[in-house]
Amino acid sequence: MSFSRGPKEPVQEVETTIWTCTSEECNGWMRESWSFNDEPKCPLCKSSMTQEVRVLPEIK
Repeated sequence: MSFSRGPKEPVQEVETTIWTCTSEECNGWMRESWSFNDEPKCPLCKSSMTQEVRVLPEIK
């Protein structure tokens, strides 16, 4: 027997400001709204971070 939950609602994607790591070896990034500092350090490698905009799924 299989169960169907019906059609899934598509996830809304929006332009989001993020902080991204400046180190070439690190892929770290975080949403600006989750950062507590004005200019955060990368939580993975402690390098400086710069702002950019990406299209990401909306989180409510």
